[in-house]
Amino acid sequence: MALLRKNRINTPSSSPSRGGNRTQRLSPPSILRTTSSGLQQTTTNGSISTTTNSSSSSSSATRFNPRLILSQIVALQSLHYLILTIMFQINALLYGNTVTIDRIFTSKHLNIWTGEGRIDAMTLLLSSVIGSFLLAIIVEKSKKCLDFTCTLLFVHVVICGMYDGASTLHSFDFWIVNLLGMVTMVLLGEYLCSRKELMDIPLLM
Repeated sequence: MALLRKNRINTPSSSPSRGGNRTQRLSPPSILRTTSSGLQQTTTNGSISTTTNSSSSSSSATRFNPRLILSQIVALQSLHYLILTIMFQINALLYGNTVTIDRIFTSKHLNIWTGEGRIDAMTLLLSSVIGSFLLAIIVEKSKKCLDFTCTLLFVHVVICGMYDGASTLHSFDFWIVNLLGMVTMVLLGEYLCSRKELMDIPLLM
């Protein structure tokens, strides 16, 4: 009996005690807050991390607004003709050319083989350069410059066809000057819009 008691005392118990020294580390709770602008702030142990709600931002960026697009087209077209009118007025003061609406909507004076025609061609190209700055102000998106410039040329061709008939549309000089102006406006407009888009991105230090 003494030997059995001694063996019981020396044998360690296989079951762990309920009040053992095991400690369990609990991670601090994290708090998720969503702001009105679509930003999610996660607070964990005093540190705040901010994430952007991509679904809300992407849906707002791709939202179709026909009223805004129509107003941008009207503003761009109207300012384009206003700039042409002012520039032809300047040409009348500098070179003595006649001021007429035919210089805008017809190809009667647009002959690149004559001095007067080259002046009108340079005026149209310069108006395209100014139009690229209008794209950066009105449109503000580089990926939309091609669409708005093609719309501008399409509306201009329709107005020219309604004003002077098919004679203007059959002019080779008319298409050379207008297509070259469209390419200049698209390339320079995309460059200016991309510069403006990069300036709008805040840099986190």
